Amino acid sequence: MAITAALVKELRERTGAGMMDCKKALVETNADLEAAIDLMRATRAAKAAKKAGRVASEGLVNITTSDDNKDAVILEVNSETDFVTKGSAFIDFVNELGALALKNKPASVEEFLTQTLDSGETVDQAREGIIAKIGENISVRRVQNINSGKGVLGAYKHGDRIAVLTVLTGSDADLAKDIAMHIAASKPECVSEDELSADLLEREKAIFIEQAKESGKPDDIIEKMIVGRMKKFVNEVTLYGQSFVKDPDMTVGALVKSKSSEVESFVRYEVGEGIEKKEDNFVEEVMAQAQGS
Repeated sequence: MAITAALVKELRERTGAGMMDCKKALVETNADLEAAIDLMRATRAAKAAKKAGRVASEGLVNITTSDDNKDAVILEVNSETDFVTKGSAFIDFVNELGALALKNKPASVEEFLTQTLDSGETVDQAREGIIAKIGENISVRRVQNINSGKGVLGAYKHGDRIAVLTVLTGSDADLAKDIAMHIAASKPECVSEDELSADLLEREKAIFIEQAKESGKPDDIIEKMIVGRMKKFVNEVTLYGQSFVKDPDMTVGALVKSKSSEVESFVRYEVGEGIEKKEDNFVEEVMAQAQGS
């Protein structure tokens, strides 16, 4: 069977792959379109597996909300370089995942990867396709759905690297957004002191005790120093203890109380947080490939 331009075009439309890759697949399968599609899927899966060990610490965060602002999804998709995040292929992929997650409400990333996009591909198959197209490791790192229940949902994105969803009691949408903005800027560990683990508090107290002892001050003064430092620590890491970014003379706790509201929960994603980065990993691999060619 002849490999026509129309056949190559159809394969490109169905796979999203480049023209030369489509032509090569058709040659290898004797112009059998369905066999060429299967071959390309297997090939890109192999490419994805080969790139899986490469560190993906750049990427985008995404927030997608329902029309009634009662449901929202927050997700992070990682790439190896910041350059990739500017391309339409990656941006469209992330936006498509946001819409799917809002619709299907996956309980985990593992479940999400098996869910089907409008194209008929699973999320993981589409991820492999993006890897084959752009040549970088792509990882769907985390996803979480939020429902405001009887409260109000606040959403805020700082550029494409920090995203926050928060749920407050009541119906003050402006307050909910302001609190989400504050969380993006101030990065609290939790809402209030009650949510801090006893282990964390004990570790911090032990550090402060050692530091205070080195001062050589009397025990009664040391005790007061420790109490003061622990209070300062708690205020720094809890949302309610932090000074509100738009009015530093007021804490967030005092603000929400003045509005007869409470913060029920929040989720904050920052691109690449917690990922161990390898400096110039991607550049080094490209250089090595160039020297070997």
